[in-house]
Amino acid sequence: MSRRLTLLLASLVVLIGLLLAYLASKATPYEEVVEHGPAPEVAADPYLAARQFLIAQGRQVARTSGLERQPERRPSSQVLLMLGDRSEMTPTQTERLLDWVAEGGHLVFVAEQIWDETTERSGDLLLDALQLQQHETAADSTARDTATEQRDPQPRLTRLYLENEDAPAFLAFDTGFHLYDAGHRAHAWANSDDATHMLQLRHGQGLVTALTDAWIWQNAQIGQYDHAWLLWYLTQDRDVQLAYDTEQDSLPRLVMRHFPEALAALLIMVLLGAWHVGQRHGPLIETNDRSRRRLQEHLRASADFLYRRAGPNHLLETLQADVHRRIRSRHPGFDQLPLDQQYQRLAALCQLPTQYIEQALSRPAKALGAAEFTRQVTYLQRIRNSL
Repeated sequence: MSRRLTLLLASLVVLIGLLLAYLASKATPYEEVVEHGPAPEVAADPYLAARQFLIAQGRQVARTSGLERQPERRPSSQVLLMLGDRSEMTPTQTERLLDWVAEGGHLVFVAEQIWDETTERSGDLLLDALQLQQHETAADSTARDTATEQRDPQPRLTRLYLENEDAPAFLAFDTGFHLYDAGHRAHAWANSDDATHMLQLRHGQGLVTALTDAWIWQNAQIGQYDHAWLLWYLTQDRDVQLAYDTEQDSLPRLVMRHFPEALAALLIMVLLGAWHVGQRHGPLIETNDRSRRRLQEHLRASADFLYRRAGPNHLLETLQADVHRRIRSRHPGFDQLPLDQQYQRLAALCQLPTQYIEQALSRPAKALGAAEFTRQVTYLQRIRNSL
């Protein structure tokens, strides 16, 4: 038995070895690249590549996330790139910034608002102060685009021409917007076929560069065309301060993204807790059914009400009147008898002393107590029952 088991196990091992050898001969090695997307720091900072590029060029780069930090002094050696939202910028901040430019600073900013012909202003404090206007360009027709593309292989790119340069720099600005120099102060500009996307003008001792958009310097676009070169050109020989906001996910959104199972479990616990607190504990209290009350209960309730409201003397007088009515109806001529004979006759009928009869039928001179009232009622009931 042991020998057969040994042979069976050996055969099984041989078969498994042959199967593995066959699979190994058919297997083909290959390489697969799994794309995990940008690193978290790249996704959180759209201008990270631009910052690293400037640092590689030997620039001193500082970054701020808002308008609370204005450029430091030494304006002639600094350039400020305002690439973020400026909707909260105040007139005082605008004036202080332009004063800094007038002392020799270089300001590069993105136009944010469209010129309003009705109010003759855009609401963008920097644009209005510098007499610059941003307009939306009209949509080109298909036929016009086709003809332009046949004439120029890159019709929608913006061209920047420099002195002593034969070829222009190509930039992929958004052609849906156009900058207009209403004050005629610009000395340099960059145009596409239908619009101007960069204007540069003097302001005091400094320089202002206005752009229709700054997406050309974001991580995915800075390596295209001459975008990196333009950033180098505008910041050359100066320290750079970048001002822009990075959109950060709120805590609830981060929790929903990374811990959905925990949130679902918490929601279920809250629902179960609310159900447990809201459920009934113990039997319901039965309500009294008014239709089951007897006549005796109603009479007793009425008597209690009269006792509290009218007093015991009123109830006693009512009972005495009822006794007198019964005497007159059942014993005619009883009222014609003297009081002494009346009391004696009633005492004989109900087997009570005469003084009890007189006390029960006489009107009380003062308010009776509970014990006296009960005794008087007992005597009267006994008299009435004996008639």
